Amino acid sequence: MSSLQMASGVAVSQAFNPRQLAFNPERLPSRGIRFQGKKAAIVSCVNVDVKPSPEIAAKKMEGNGSKEIMEAEAKLIVGTYARAPLVLASGKGCKLYDVEGREYLDLTSGIAVNALGHCDSDWLKAVIEQANLLTHVSNVYYSVPQVELAKRLVASSFADRVFFSNSGTEANEAAIKFARKFQRHSNPDAKEPATEFVSFSHSFHGRTMGALALTSKEQYRTPFEPVMPGVNFVEFGDIEASKKLIQRGKTAAVFVEPVQGEGGIYSARKEFLQFLRDACDEAGALLVFDEVQCGLGRTGQLWAHEPYGIFPDIMTLAKPLAGGLPIGAVLLTERVASAINYGDHGSTFAGGPLVCSAAISVLDKISKPGFLSSVSEKGQFFKNLLTQKLGSNSHVKEIRGLGLIIGIELDVSASPVVDACRNSGLLVLTAGKGNVVRLVPPLVITQEELSQAAEILANALLALES
Repeated sequence: MSSLQMASGVAVSQAFNPRQLAFNPERLPSRGIRFQGKKAAIVSCVNVDVKPSPEIAAKKMEGNGSKEIMEAEAKLIVGTYARAPLVLASGKGCKLYDVEGREYLDLTSGIAVNALGHCDSDWLKAVIEQANLLTHVSNVYYSVPQVELAKRLVASSFADRVFFSNSGTEANEAAIKFARKFQRHSNPDAKEPATEFVSFSHSFHGRTMGALALTSKEQYRTPFEPVMPGVNFVEFGDIEASKKLIQRGKTAAVFVEPVQGEGGIYSARKEFLQFLRDACDEAGALLVFDEVQCGLGRTGQLWAHEPYGIFPDIMTLAKPLAGGLPIGAVLLTERVASAINYGDHGSTFAGGPLVCSAAISVLDKISKPGFLSSVSEKGQFFKNLLTQKLGSNSHVKEIRGLGLIIGIELDVSASPVVDACRNSGLLVLTAGKGNVVRLVPPLVITQEELSQAAEILANALLALES
């Protein structure tokens, strides 16, 4: 089997231990990869003897190095995650540091969550101040931050009302319930009100039983069947096939992501979303936009559906809203909200003072026009740079996306590229069928950092040739 070899002589393979190497990504553009027979050598001028901080060294002395932590995790945590061999300890801006003190440029944002990067000063100030006042009271009582956040969400969107949850999948579960309740409320004389849903190929709406039923990947659903019945899947973007499925008295709602993230970074066409809007109106169904990953500034617009000029009845949000704290939100029109009564849904933790204060600090910053325009500019800069550096590679099929949600589709598995990037101090994700490199950096990333990332990606693609 071929392998990548570092100039320092440390072998890199699928069994690579991150403790073996230490990189300074600021020097990474000087690297290259040269082939030596069946092996490829990454040429680097980096000093691998990085000295960790005293705090990190103390932790290692207590037996808390990467190896020890990964071994403990294997014994203690339910094995639902195929984690990368990396133990992260701290972060600042767009940089992350492992327990040995190595630095990584983060283009994952905790899966599109850390829109303001790590330890943003305004976010941190809001969290500390609120933690000193009040953290949790439940929804038995009113709290000021929840109302203030709802005001901002309503003022900046199509919606009239908000329901808070703790995650994206919870937001979609609430949307499912609200859609069915709306149908029952709107058709009181119907013996069987509409209860079915339409979802699309490449979709991802969550892992709880209702949201899972709306998610197209069979490998996610099959182990837990039967999931919620009444979900019909159709090819994303196929207007003719969708026409046959959206029916009055049968379809309660249509769930769609304006830009699909987990599915492979696919953007909807305007005519497709317009058709869905018209078809739902004609059938008396609700149109639900899932913007859990693509919303809140990620595309260079506050909402991913804004450029289309097409608006939903319900929109679900989560990932970046509270800057790393768990939150979800369902935004509704008054027409839909009027069907919901006391006790129809609820949550103990949702909309708590601490998380809502954090979310206010995030929303206030990313909703500024100058901030959003900078995301668009950086996204276009990054796509152009990636096309320039990667476009000629025979394994690259397409580079696509909007703003700072970008996918590099390959004709092979993206895993070797992800591994090579990590070994070189860059963190990226996969999407689609595992053949798409997904890039969702903090929205505050600089052009210099994007240039650095493009250089590493270009070198990492050479791992596919070994």
